[in-house]
Amino acid sequence: MESRVVRPFPAPQSRQDEAHAASSLGLTRRMRRNRKAEWSRRLVREAALTTDDLIWPIFLMDTPEARSPVEWMPGVDRLNIDEAVRQAAEAAALGIPAIAPFPYVDKALRDPTGSEALNTNNLMCRAVRAIKAAVPQIGIICDAALDPYTSHGHDGVMDGERVLNDASVAILVQQAQALADAGADVIAPSDMMDGRVGAIRAALDGDGHEDVQIMAYAAKYASAFYGPFRDAIGTNATLVGDKRTYQMDPANSDEAIAEVMLDLEEGADMVMIKPGLPYLDIVARVKDHFRVPTFAYQVSGEYAMIMAAANNGWLDGDKAMLESLLAFKRAGADGVLTYFAPRVAKKLKAG
Repeated sequence: MESRVVRPFPAPQSRQDEAHAASSLGLTRRMRRNRKAEWSRRLVREAALTTDDLIWPIFLMDTPEARSPVEWMPGVDRLNIDEAVRQAAEAAALGIPAIAPFPYVDKALRDPTGSEALNTNNLMCRAVRAIKAAVPQIGIICDAALDPYTSHGHDGVMDGERVLNDASVAILVQQAQALADAGADVIAPSDMMDGRVGAIRAALDGDGHEDVQIMAYAAKYASAFYGPFRDAIGTNATLVGDKRTYQMDPANSDEAIAEVMLDLEEGADMVMIKPGLPYLDIVARVKDHFRVPTFAYQVSGEYAMIMAAANNGWLDGDKAMLESLLAFKRAGADGVLTYFAPRVAKKLKAG
């Protein structure tokens, strides 16, 4: 068989030659025209990241010491209440709309039912009151779940190896009421118990907290990306078994639509998908299907991976950080909970 000689297309020597080459190739639409300069790229940009998109999760501790580093999350510290107030003031100054505090509870205060969650003078309630008094303009989004307070590390109460749904919901309702009384602007149930959004909504309305919003962790997956967070709140050492009987199977997508629908029907004002980057398809599906305020959590494992690679010089940390957050916006998220929030806000402010 005779071999075919492939001759390279002659490189154009002038603009006229390039135009001729384009004509030969049938190029009437050149996608690169809109990419030729920064001003042009800005004009045609489809998604944008601003400080309005950021929610800053912070970790609280009840100590005289102002800060304590979270070992598995470089650049993240646990804060005492005074330091948390200062960080809330910094967030407000940077234009970050809201913070989301999570407590590291002393092991001596943890028990099988998570009773410390109902203490109206616990770490979370004291911190919320202090932050609201000092920085009233910042939004405070408070997690409703029992895992920081239980001796077994689960998000509800247990009967043997089984997490009890309805008994857990009854406690979560009281936890939500205590947080709302302390001044929380948003209650964010993250426990994945069935029916908890409706029960919390009814209780808040009955207490005169009709204006307190609910941001439901509507599609929260049983993910391997939560490890550093559990270290930060001290549940890695206490967790008995895993959470697959109530958190979602990472293989499922249609189930997320059903979960979001139920939470909206029960009164959720906003919904959240967790984790973030590995589940951008879920973010997009939920936003396209329901057209409601949709948020995502760039969880501790995602943060730790980017920081580890950046600290090893394997990638540009700032560029990876911004690109990862822009991906949430491109998928349709209205906002992102991210430990990068203050760093991003400073970078955006600096231009």
